[in-house]
Amino acid sequence: MPLQLDIVTPEKKVFSDIVENVYLPGADGEIGVLPMHAGLVTALKPGELRYLYNGHVTTLAVGSGFAEITQTKVVVLTDMALGEAEIDIQTAEEAIQRAQEKLQSIEHSMGAEEVAYLQGVISKSTAAIQFKRKSR
Repeated sequence: MPLQLDIVTPEKKVFSDIVENVYLPGADGEIGVLPMHAGLVTALKPGELRYLYNGHVTTLAVGSGFAEITQTKVVVLTDMALGEAEIDIQTAEEAIQRAQEKLQSIEHSMGAEEVAYLQGVISKSTAAIQFKRKSR
C-alpha cells in the first residue's frame, strides 16, 4: 500500500509524492511512519525529517508545525523545510545571535508573542545548523 507524503510551508508545497517511509521530529521524539500507520496528529519540533523516495533517503531541516498521519498519507505543515544546500551556517548563527541579544536587552518589556517568536528563531536556526553540520 502506498504512502503519500505532502510537505507544505506557508510559501510553497515542498514535496508531494509516494514514499516508502517517513521519519518526523515529533514533540515527544522521533516518529517513524510506514504504510498502514495508525491515525495520528502530532506537533513537530525543529529538527530533521527523513523519507525514503525511489530508493534514496532525502533529509530536510524542518521547523515547528504539525503532522497528520493516516494509513495512506502523511501531511506535514511546517514553518520551515530546507535542504542542506539551502542552509547558510553563518546566516543562521547571526540570526541566533540577534535573537538572543534582543531577548536579553528588552525581555522584561516584551509581550509573550514576541518572546515566543524569538525563541522560535533560535530553535529553528539551531536545528538548521545541526542538520547542515551532520550532512557534511
